[in-house]
Amino acid sequence: MIQVSFQGERGAYSEAAARAFFNKEINTVPLSTFAGVLENTSTDKTEYSILPVENSIEGSVGESYDLLYSTDLNAIGEIYHRIEHCLIGIGKLDEINTVYSHPQALGQCRKFIEEHNMKSIPTYDTAGSVKIVKELKNKNCAGIASKDAAEIYDMPIVSNNIANNLNNYTRFLILSKTTSPISGNDKTSIIFSIKHEPGSLFRIIENFHKNNVNLTKIESRPTKTNTWEYNFYVDFEGHKEDSKISEILEKIKHDTLFMKVLGSYPSAKLS
Repeated sequence: MIQVSFQGERGAYSEAAARAFFNKEINTVPLSTFAGVLENTSTDKTEYSILPVENSIEGSVGESYDLLYSTDLNAIGEIYHRIEHCLIGIGKLDEINTVYSHPQALGQCRKFIEEHNMKSIPTYDTAGSVKIVKELKNKNCAGIASKDAAEIYDMPIVSNNIANNLNNYTRFLILSKTTSPISGNDKTSIIFSIKHEPGSLFRIIENFHKNNVNLTKIESRPTKTNTWEYNFYVDFEGHKEDSKISEILEKIKHDTLFMKVLGSYPSAKLS
């Protein structure tokens, strides 16, 4: 059976996204940190890792992007997983004054939290927040997580669909030591840093434009080594083994200080 590492407790959105991606019976392995998730696959304890990289409301998951820079694993797939946040606890809505959850989930439910004058306490995981609330046995406390988490921990749902925007999706990458073959509807992810000189980023982007290759995302993250220096994370349509794409990658190497191909994989659609 396929082994897949994910961050969080049983019932986490990462676990649900993994099951949806593979669409078959898998063995999921919960771990406390994103770094631990990737390490588990790097050391062959699992075949795959799943990592949240961006949310349609709160934007990019910075820690995940930083880990993609250093991992030797390849991105071999992606999935957009719908996030449906619930308020979960043993008290009634008007009794709850403190809410626990992952910082991303708290941000995604900010309006609900503010409207009900609740104090928010960040935790390591959405499903983990329900575990915490169950152990507290306090009517004034609740967690924000999925229906699955409520069911797993046998906790009542106080309120459904509490996110700021109900059209709430998180994009996850699937990582492995393997690679993904050309499917005909692929996306490639790369990381690069550029020289500090006028037009350096433009020259790189221009290569995609000239070859009619669509960029689907560009993100910058601090290098963490030198002040005000950044790594750029770029997703674009096409597979690295396609002759046109491999030619572009070879050309832009000359305008970068560093370049890493994270992987090529079939493009996911919103479900």
